[in-house]
Amino acid sequence: ADEPTGNLDEGMRDEIMDVLEGLWKEHGLTFIMVTHDTALARRAPRLATIRKGKVTVTENAAAA
Repeated sequence: ADEPTGNLDEGMRDEIMDVLEGLWKEHGLTFIMVTHDTALARRAPRLATIRKGKVTVTENAAAA
């Protein structure tokens, strides 16, 4: 999803992320989300960043 919460207020953003996180945890679904919001990205179990054409993957996004 490309910026799935981009135009939402903080409360609705958190609700949507809670739903997506629940689907991931309960059903093992995989989501690929594109965002510029670093706080939102930290909720992911894995984070891939692209800087100057190079991809870096972090297994613990909260630590990034």
